[in-house]
Amino acid sequence: MKRIFILAASFYMVACSQSEQTVITDAEATIAADTVTLVDTTQVDGVSGATNVANVSSFNGVLMVPPQQHATVSLTMGGIVRSTSLMPGRYVQKGEVLATLDNPEFIILQQSYLDAVAQLEFLEKEYHRQQNLVSQEAASQKRFQQSKADYLSMKSKVEATSAQLSLLGIDIKSLRENMILRCLEVKSPLTGYITNANINVGKYLNPGEPICEIIDKSKLMLQLTAYEKDLSRLKEGSTVEFRVNGMGMQVFQAVLLSVDQTVDQENRSVKVYAILKNSDPLLRPGMYVNAKIKKN
Repeated sequence: MKRIFILAASFYMVACSQSEQTVITDAEATIAADTVTLVDTTQVDGVSGATNVANVSSFNGVLMVPPQQHATVSLTMGGIVRSTSLMPGRYVQKGEVLATLDNPEFIILQQSYLDAVAQLEFLEKEYHRQQNLVSQEAASQKRFQQSKADYLSMKSKVEATSAQLSLLGIDIKSLRENMILRCLEVKSPLTGYITNANINVGKYLNPGEPICEIIDKSKLMLQLTAYEKDLSRLKEGSTVEFRVNGMGMQVFQAVLLSVDQTVDQENRSVKVYAILKNSDPLLRPGMYVNAKIKKN
């Protein structure tokens, strides 16, 4: 009887063990089935590696001023700085006097011009007088030719000195009507902000030496760096969205203007240029930006 009980207990334990294995197997099968279902419903493509949405290329770059809005102030004649109103960051109007220079050669140039103008008036009258006499056979041809040569030579001198004075920003008409200017005035060629000022009272400036730079921020541009793989996405007229370091999440917009035709041989990159739609007083040339091309 005892043997029968032990045998029955053994059969019961084996049956329970098989039941537990069956339950575990069923649970594993359910989990596996759920996993397969999850994998099947997620679409992975080769563009993004995770979803069916293509990655948007981003471009790094800086804000810049177009060459037409950026002027280096310099003169063809040097001199000692007598006075200046230059101050970095100051806003100036086109034609505003930035500094005055002392140079004796400037005075001599004005004198030479006025003397040449006076002589030209006399020689012109003499030339026409000799021309009339020759037509009436009352003067020699040689005298007439000499008169003509003197007139044309003086006319050339007047034009040359006039051109020199014009390069210095001198109004020729005003010079004829008024007195000789003692100081050479340095005037702003643009309306904008002063930067890179390199001047002080008493300093001698050599001809062609930069005095300062003037930048007009009203038409800022983006200079971005792109790579060969992105060239197919860069179309002129496309909208460019960008953020500026230090200005939080504020988004600005620009219009893609041009793509450089030369590829950098070291990093295989090209320069991309875009002009801002709306400028902001806080924006400065040289600021670092991160941009992307907006899909139409």
